[in-house]
Amino acid sequence: MTMEKLTQYIALFGGLLSAVLLFLQTLGIRVTWFTNETIDAFVNSLLAAVPFLLVVYGIYKNTYLLTKKASEQEKTLKSEGLK
Repeated sequence: MTMEKLTQYIALFGGLLSAVLLFLQTLGIRVTWFTNETIDAFVNSLLAAVPFLLVVYGIYKNTYLLTKKASEQEKTLKSEGLK
């Protein structure tokens, strides 16, 4: 999944939340903490957090320090001259 596609999914989720807000307002249900501003803030926090989590996961997957299996794999790569 590309970053652009992930951004589109987050925007779709924000649009869904906005639609729920409009539906609730149509029914006369007012929730003080569920506003357009809070939806925008939530979407913005997702847009910031998701790339951060992807980077952390990438660092985790490319690090040979965390598990015993990874250490063994690093030794094998060094012995075969691939690292």
